[in-house]
Amino acid sequence: MKLKTSAFTLLAAAALGTTFLLAEDKPDSKAAGPKAEEMKQKMEVAGKPGAAHKALEPLVGEWTAEVHCWSAPGGSRMVTTGTATTKWVLDGRFLHEDFTAEFFGKPLHGMSLMGYDNTKKMFTSVWVDDMSTAIITSEGQAAEDSKIITLEGKFHCPETGRKDTPMKQVFRIISNDKHIFEMHDMSKGENSKTMELTYTRK
Repeated sequence: MKLKTSAFTLLAAAALGTTFLLAEDKPDSKAAGPKAEEMKQKMEVAGKPGAAHKALEPLVGEWTAEVHCWSAPGGSRMVTTGTATTKWVLDGRFLHEDFTAEFFGKPLHGMSLMGYDNTKKMFTSVWVDDMSTAIITSEGQAAEDSKIITLEGKFHCPETGRKDTPMKQVFRIISNDKHIFEMHDMSKGENSKTMELTYTRK
C-alpha cells in the first residue's frame, strides 16, 4: 500500500513540476501581444482577395471553346471543340475551371485552379487532366491593365522525353464574353504556339 502511495506521489510531483516549467517558459502575454497582432494583420492582408483577383472576373461563366492544336511549327492543325465552367472557389481566392473536349478521338476532362499570390505578387495556375499523370504549374504577371496575363513554367514532354521543357501560357481577355488561351512550347523557337483556345460565353 505504501509503495502504491509513493508511486502516486512521485507522479503527481512530476506533473506539478512540468506544469511549473511550462508556466515559466510561457512568454509574457503583454509582450507577445503587439507581435502577434502584427502577424495576424500580415496574414489577413496576404489572404484577402484584391484587385488582381478582380481582374480575373471576366473568366467566370459557362463557355464554349474552339480548340486549335499544332503538333509541330508550321505543321497540320487539329481543330476540335470543348466546353468549360469556371467559377470562384474558396471565397473568391481562386478560379476553378472544369473543362471537357475531345482530343485524338478520345474525351478529355481537365481542371485548373488560377489565382493571384499576394505574397509572391504573381498570378499562379495549376492544371491536371485525365490524359496525363502530370501536374502542370505556372506563374507570371499581367500587362495592359490585366487584359493579358502571361504565365511560365516547365513540363516533362512525354512525346520526346525531354525534361524541364520551358512553356508559356497566355490569357488574352478580349471582352467580358470572349477570351483566348494560348499554350507555347518555348523549346520550339519563334513558332512556339502548340495550342490556342477561343472561349465564347454561352
